[in-house]
Amino acid sequence: MTFQTFKSTIKKRLSAIILFTMATASIHAQQPTMQALISQSLAKLRQPTPEAFLNCIAELKRIDAMFPDSIQPKHQMALQSLYFSVINPHAPQTDGLLAEAEQTITRIEQLSNSHSNEQLSDICTLRGFLYMVRIVQNPARNGQRYYIDVMENYEKALKLNPGNQLAKQLQQQFFEGMRQQTGGRIKE
Repeated sequence: MTFQTFKSTIKKRLSAIILFTMATASIHAQQPTMQALISQSLAKLRQPTPEAFLNCIAELKRIDAMFPDSIQPKHQMALQSLYFSVINPHAPQTDGLLAEAEQTITRIEQLSNSHSNEQLSDICTLRGFLYMVRIVQNPARNGQRYYIDVMENYEKALKLNPGNQLAKQLQQQFFEGMRQQTGGRIKE
């Protein structure tokens, strides 16, 4: 009898452990990965309206809260805030988004003591973009003030990672914008 009771108890415990393991695996399988969540948020920008950007940024903030030690949600949050701001430089939300983007860039820098060249390049790209948005907001006041900062950050980004396509594109857009503002007197 004792052996039967022992055997029954073991079976129950094993069944409970197996059931618990399967339930845990099922729960983890149902939880989307950070990358999947970010992709879902960014997919909403296919129609890049101001509301879509603001909703995407809010979702990225939630993802960042879920994965506080990850750089990617912070990077996307800052990047989308800067995109919104360059497209809508005088929107009521722009100044707040720029302040948050600047803080987020600083958090990305502080998150890891040992940045790879690619990470440093991305940080420089975001900083250059931030200064570029400030120029777009008020070219007369901020053009001379931030021009060198934009140039230096994009150049440093490309020196650290020559394959940084975002830095190349933003630098090109910056040159084009400056040529338009100065009547073509800017050289690359």
